[in-house]
Amino acid sequence: MIKVEHTVFAFPFAFVGALMAIHGIPPLRVILLIVVAMISARSAAMTLNRIIDRRFDALNVRTRDREIPAGRVKVRDAWIFTVVSIIIFEFSAFFLNNLCFMLSPVALFFIFTYSYTKRFMPLCHLYLGATDAFAPLGGYIAAEPSFGIDIVFLYLGVMFWVAGFDILYSLQDVEFDKKVGLHSIPVSLGKDKALIVARLFHFFTIFLFFLAFYCCGLHIFSYTAVVISAFLLFYEHMLVRDLGKVNVAFFNINGYISVVLFVFVFVDILIYG
Repeated sequence: MIKVEHTVFAFPFAFVGALMAIHGIPPLRVILLIVVAMISARSAAMTLNRIIDRRFDALNVRTRDREIPAGRVKVRDAWIFTVVSIIIFEFSAFFLNNLCFMLSPVALFFIFTYSYTKRFMPLCHLYLGATDAFAPLGGYIAAEPSFGIDIVFLYLGVMFWVAGFDILYSLQDVEFDKKVGLHSIPVSLGKDKALIVARLFHFFTIFLFFLAFYCCGLHIFSYTAVVISAFLLFYEHMLVRDLGKVNVAFFNINGYISVVLFVFVFVDILIYG
């Protein structure tokens, strides 16, 4: 049930946050604990989503073959897996530093509540973005238990990025969501206006990434990554004109963006410090 292609969106941003926090490479202990925290948090988030949405997944042609509605995973076993993942996440936060441990319940609150937001508000995409954006924030405070304006801008940039591509992904389920009473921006505004909102969100993303890297004092490699990301987002929006290519746009393009940003920021800090 845990999709690697979903995880790749947020995972590199945890390390972007860590690199930005100290303008260097974190100690191996911190890197390993960030990996454990990310894997356990993502595992809990995806399993909870499958548990909470299992009734809708069973009704939707696109999702009815998922493990729980198809009967390949029992709900009880999914809950056990979720609880174990949360315990591991809490231990990793505890061993990172006090601030990580103190804020870990906030991250868990967002993880627990996201799946319910689509039941009553079309802005569920922004809520998902705010949840996934804990990756760079968590990486930042894992490396340096403090806050800076740079991580605030990066947090908001990731939030709008995820919200934008989640709008595109939800275009596949507009008719189903209307039928069962689920909410989304495409359901509320229609496809054409939803695409405009997604473009606006991704414009904010690029602007906020620039601000984050500027405030962090990064250099040409990081700015180049933002420019590449802008072109990739433009290409993504070209692709989703054909709804048959939504999955390619969702999984491939966004995975490239997160990896490109991580690699270029890593090189930037490796060279300039």
